[in-house]
Amino acid sequence: MNQQLGATAFLSGYLVLFLIGVGGIGFWRIKRRRETPPLEFKLLRGPGESLRQRMNKFDQDFLLQVGGAAIAPVAAGLVTVGLLAWLAPQLQPSYGLAIIAAVFIGALVASGNWALRRLLRDRDDRLGYLGERSVGETLGELVERGYRVFHDLPAGLSAGAFNIDHVVIGANGIFAIETKTRRKEPARPGHEPHKVAYDGKRLIWPWAEETLALEQAEARARWLSEWLHQTTGVEISALPVLVLPGWYVTTIVPGTVMVVNHKLLSGAITRAHKVTLGEEQIETIARQLEERCRDVED
Repeated sequence: MNQQLGATAFLSGYLVLFLIGVGGIGFWRIKRRRETPPLEFKLLRGPGESLRQRMNKFDQDFLLQVGGAAIAPVAAGLVTVGLLAWLAPQLQPSYGLAIIAAVFIGALVASGNWALRRLLRDRDDRLGYLGERSVGETLGELVERGYRVFHDLPAGLSAGAFNIDHVVIGANGIFAIETKTRRKEPARPGHEPHKVAYDGKRLIWPWAEETLALEQAEARARWLSEWLHQTTGVEISALPVLVLPGWYVTTIVPGTVMVVNHKLLSGAITRAHKVTLGEEQIETIARQLEERCRDVED
């Protein structure tokens, strides 16, 4: 048993030292070169910028996080062995093994759940990113018609920060667009698996009803309206729009939120006649949005 523990401790120590060593040498070499970018980049945020940044961080930290999650149960077991040898040297071997096994299994379940949650979140992030990219491509049609389009607008305060997926400004108003990319699930009897209905108050998915996405769209539009009034003095109510890429959307009763498929989004916006904005107002609003969205440095 002592040989097995020794081999496990050696392997764990080797993995930790390898990760620390490679990372430390790489960081030292980068700092030693004293290189700087040719200019200070401040680019506009693209569709799904927040998700892109989170996916990049996941990719960069993947080996360290998964390696740490794999090593944690072994480390917990080794620490338990050391504590038992120090605090209870007379403990019967069977009791000692039971305690070590319980600690190892508990740490294994905890670290496994931690790693699994991050893997599943990354899977959802990648789907959401594709959905926002598809909506961004559709909104490119509006740019050709003279609309101003911004993506992934940072909103809220640091404690409750969020992002508005897309903001569109045109002579017929300003639109706060929330994108929800949902996977298809088994449908209930009487519901088609590719259709979602909107009755003015809720979304009726093939498997369940939901109001959260509509509430989010309304809350983001309300925040945008208040923020623009504070920063520009323009009193305008942004129209909340919810886009469901890949779903056939049927509106039974129109509500306060416009709900559409991404392919029909451009036409729905151009047909909406909420307010009339002049060129000066559009430019004033666009300057504020651009200033807030121009923060991409990597």
